[in-house]
Amino acid sequence: MRRPISLKIFGVAAALMLLMLAVTWLSVLNFRQLNREVSALSDHYLPLEQQLASVEILIRQQMVHMERLLAEMKAAEPDPDFMGRESDDFDARGVNADQIVESSLRLLAEADSAPASDQERLTLALLTRQLPEVQSARQRFHAGFRQFQIEAKEGNLRSIRIMRESLLRDKAAVDAEIQKTLDLLRELTHGTAARAQAEEARAVRLNWIITGIALTLGLLFAGLATRSVVEPVKRLLGGTRAVERGDLEVEVHVKTPDELAVLAHSFNQMVAGLREKERITETFGKYIDPRIVDGLLENRLPAEGGQRRVMSVFFSDLAGFTGTCESMTPDTAVRFLNQYFSFMSEVIRQRDGIIDKYIGDAVMAFWGPPFVEESRHAELCCQAALDQRQRLEAFRASLPELLGVRFGLPEVDARMGIATGDVTVGNIGSETARGYTVIGDTVNLASRLEQANKFYGTHILVSEATREAAGPALAFREVDSLQVAGKREPARVFELLGRSADVDASTTQGAQKFETGLARYRERDWDGAESEFRACLELLPEDGPSRAFLQRLERFRAEPPPDDWNQVWVATGK
Repeated sequence: MRRPISLKIFGVAAALMLLMLAVTWLSVLNFRQLNREVSALSDHYLPLEQQLASVEILIRQQMVHMERLLAEMKAAEPDPDFMGRESDDFDARGVNADQIVESSLRLLAEADSAPASDQERLTLALLTRQLPEVQSARQRFHAGFRQFQIEAKEGNLRSIRIMRESLLRDKAAVDAEIQKTLDLLRELTHGTAARAQAEEARAVRLNWIITGIALTLGLLFAGLATRSVVEPVKRLLGGTRAVERGDLEVEVHVKTPDELAVLAHSFNQMVAGLREKERITETFGKYIDPRIVDGLLENRLPAEGGQRRVMSVFFSDLAGFTGTCESMTPDTAVRFLNQYFSFMSEVIRQRDGIIDKYIGDAVMAFWGPPFVEESRHAELCCQAALDQRQRLEAFRASLPELLGVRFGLPEVDARMGIATGDVTVGNIGSETARGYTVIGDTVNLASRLEQANKFYGTHILVSEATREAAGPALAFREVDSLQVAGKREPARVFELLGRSADVDASTTQGAQKFETGLARYRERDWDGAESEFRACLELLPEDGPSRAFLQRLERFRAEPPPDDWNQVWVATGK
């Protein structure tokens, strides 16, 4: 059964409240007992002790009056007034003593009716019997003294002596009874006081013990409740941090029957979803660029419809691969292509490009928003093409190990075409199979420029829009005005020579000579154009465009173009 966290907190608070209530209840019981002892002392025993002290004082005063009367009786001429006053005082003290004894007996009765211990009740019972004894002894003493006075008036010496001895015995008996009563009362008072003190000490000690137990139990309950809440929270926090670090194998185990278990289950479900998404991304990242997978999964890219954007499109193809492939076994050809595509794809992704597809031995890729800034896609595309040219050297070096031969290795070269312009980008395909790709004239132009490298003898051809958008960091030369297959409008075609900082003086001068020759060519100055093209070949002996134009000049000399010639070369094939 699931118990909410609020119930746990309420349970801990309720348990602490109950413990506090238990401490208070036991304290009340202890202090009630202490109060009873103190009340017995203050209401009964101490007043009783005071009253008995008063009885003792009154009896002592009677004895003083008796001694004064005896002394006056021995005088030659006793003073009757003095003796009368002393006698009256003697009687009055006796009456007061009896009254106080009666009051003490009533007080004893009240004390006996109140709650008391067995020892107290025994002492009270003894006092109840002892007080009448004190009163009887005092009354005997009182009567004996009066009898002594009578005998003394009659003058019977023997009788006087006998009465005097009896009076002294009565006086001693009174002293003894009073002392016995006081001893019993002191025993009762001291015992009660000692018990009150012991009860107070026991109450304090018990309160501390109970408080300690309550504190321990409270801390234990609070600790258990806190642990049942904090430990799962710590596990969830640790799981969250693990996910932040990229660890999607983490799983949080929480078995507490509360909301934290539900939260942990939801967390594990979330991580499982992220793990599944990561698996999908990793798996499909081998077929589709991971950024496209992420964008589709996170709804940053539209799953339906297309968008019109300006992008740079790239095509590359291995020169003569069809013939090379015929000399390889199927397994070797696949390994060859996989290795080649690994080298080329790595460069494209390093330059933030999106690999669209592999077509045989060709690679199609594109650059543009939202994957790169709109102002940089042309430059990045050109930089990637130059990087691929450099990586071809590493690929050629890996061929002996890849193919298992050291001699007769295939010639590996790649042709590349780049075009920049409007494209339609989106998920294109059927209801059952789609691909995130780009279509449009710009794509067709990039493909045709890659193919045009064949008859120009170049490696990287780009469109005019690419050359303008790429910026000054890259060096180009214009090659021709070309009308590619499938496109009516002619396009100015440029060759990417390299990075401006890396292009040597010979290449720069050769490119200038070629462009001068191209201008003469467009003016129908066949001799001037030939001179410039040959000057370019002197600087760049392997320059393909110069060779191509020299051949074209021979044709034009034999068959001059019509008067309305627009200087555009029409590509009739691939």
